[in-house]
Amino acid sequence: MVRKFEEWWNSVPADLRQRARKGDEANKPILNQVNYVLLHLHLAGKHNLKPTHEELKDWLHSGQVDTLRMTKK
Repeated sequence: MVRKFEEWWNSVPADLRQRARKGDEANKPILNQVNYVLLHLHLAGKHNLKPTHEELKDWLHSGQVDTLRMTKK
């Protein structure tokens, strides 16, 4: 069973969530923000907080996380 993005996001330390999404909270999360959090969790040795490959794949394929921020012209 895979977690939804919001379930995982709520398990991430608050200061890291704020740094990753600062000023962009109103938009859907993008992969770059998730990667930022993954890198910092890895560097801090908090591997147990990282999502599984299946979770990441589900978030991208289900549209819970965007790969790019598309701006409308």
